[in-house]
Amino acid sequence: MAALGMMNHLALTLSDLKTSETVFYQPVLEFLGYRKLEDGEEMTLWWSERVGAAVNLWQADPELASIRHQRYAPGFHHFAFSAENREQVDRLHDRLREIGAKVLDPPADYPYMPGYYAVFFADPDGLKFEFVYIPQTRPLVA
Repeated sequence: MAALGMMNHLALTLSDLKTSETVFYQPVLEFLGYRKLEDGEEMTLWWSERVGAAVNLWQADPELASIRHQRYAPGFHHFAFSAENREQVDRLHDRLREIGAKVLDPPADYPYMPGYYAVFFADPDGLKFEFVYIPQTRPLVA
């Protein structure tokens, strides 16, 4: 059952859908427990039964595909996926290195709250992601 405010889906537009999906999103999303449900030319849909949420990947309009993402311009800054433990963070970091993904900040304890342990990384378009373990259940605003 969905909870009020819970993520339903994350939709991302990519400069090269097929390449980004093959070299980055497929290995990362599969690690996180997502499986591909739809595979179109313009959009693919990945679903996690466990969290009840989807990630939609869209092909950018060819006239706009060369515009680079700017993290500090209005719009998407980053998205954080939850880990169940520190070991999962370390294992995803290993997977990111295996696939040649850009690791922005390696797994470490960060001062956002006690026990905050995360890895930060970017997709081929420069979209920033985080995989974080927080032992407490209190909400985080970062």
